[in-house]
Amino acid sequence: MAESAESSKDYFVTTVNEDHATICWGCGLRLLLPTHAPVFKCGWCGAITSQNVNKTETKCLWGRRLQDRCFVTILSVFMLFLICGGVWAVHWFVFSVSYTFGIFHYILTAILAATTVSTFSLSAFRCAGTPPTLLWGSYPVVGKGDLENYTFCHYCVKPKSPRAHHCRSCGTCVLDMDHHCPFIGNCVGAANHRHFIAFLFSAVFSTIYISFISAYAGLHIWPPVKYRSLGHLNGSGRDLAIRAFKEVMLALIGLSVLLWQQLCYIYEGKTYLSHLSSQGSGGDHIEEKGCQNIFRFFGCPYSIFIYLPTLRNSPKRHTK
Repeated sequence: MAESAESSKDYFVTTVNEDHATICWGCGLRLLLPTHAPVFKCGWCGAITSQNVNKTETKCLWGRRLQDRCFVTILSVFMLFLICGGVWAVHWFVFSVSYTFGIFHYILTAILAATTVSTFSLSAFRCAGTPPTLLWGSYPVVGKGDLENYTFCHYCVKPKSPRAHHCRSCGTCVLDMDHHCPFIGNCVGAANHRHFIAFLFSAVFSTIYISFISAYAGLHIWPPVKYRSLGHLNGSGRDLAIRAFKEVMLALIGLSVLLWQQLCYIYEGKTYLSHLSSQGSGGDHIEEKGCQNIFRFFGCPYSIFIYLPTLRNSPKRHTK
C-alpha cells in the first residue's frame, strides 16, 4: 500500500529557460522570471533591476567641471568688485546725510555682502549630497529588505537610493537632488540646498537695498526735478538710467520667482525633480504639505515643535 501511495504522487520536472533567469545585482541571488521582464524587483533585498539600460559615456567631464569652477570663481570676484565699488561710490553721500546713517549703511552692507558671498561659495563649492554607502552584491551580507526600491547606477557603479539622482554634469549621484544650477556650477541637493535658499534670500534683500540706496543717491546727485525735468536730461544719461533700472528689475524679478518656486516645493515636501516625477507618474505618491516641511528644512530647534504638536510626530526629511 505504501509503495502504491508513493507511486501515486505526481512529480513535475521542468527545464529553466536561461532567457528567463537572471541575477539580482543587490544580493546576488539567481531569480527566475515568468517572462522576460525588462524591470523586476527582488523579493529578498527589494532591489530594482532594469535590463534595458542605454548607458552613454560622459566625455570631458573634468573639463566641464574645471570650466564651471572657473566661471564660479570669476563670478565671485565680480560680486566682490561690485560690492566694494558700490560702497566706495556712495560712501561720501551716506556720510553727508548723517554720520549715523553712514555707520548704519556700512554695517548693513557688510552683513549683506558677507552673507551673500559666503552662502554663494557654500552652494557652489560644497558637495551637494553624497548618498549613504551600503554593502551589496552578496547574499550573506545583504539582509532582507536592505535595498528596498534601490536601483543600480551604471555611471557610478554602485547602488542608488530612491532619494538620489545621477547628475551627468557633475558625474555623481546626488541625494535629494533639486536641480543642477549653472550659475553656481554645482547641483542643489541635501547638503547645500539650505545654503542655496539662504543665498537667494540674501541676494533678493541685497538687490532691494542697493536699488533703494542708488535711487536715493541719484535723486540727490541729479538736479531737482522741479528745476530740470527728466525729459530734458542728456540722452545718453537717460538711456543709461533706464537700462540700469530695467536690468535691476529683471534681476530682482528673476531671483524672487526662483525663491518663491523653491519655497513652494519645500512647503509641499518635494524637490524640483520629485515634482516632475510625480507629474509623470500621475501623482500616485502624495507628500504631506504644510509649514512643518519648511521648519524641518531649515533645521529649527526642537523647542519650536513643542508649540506645534502636529509637527512633532512627522518624519524628518533629509535624514541620511
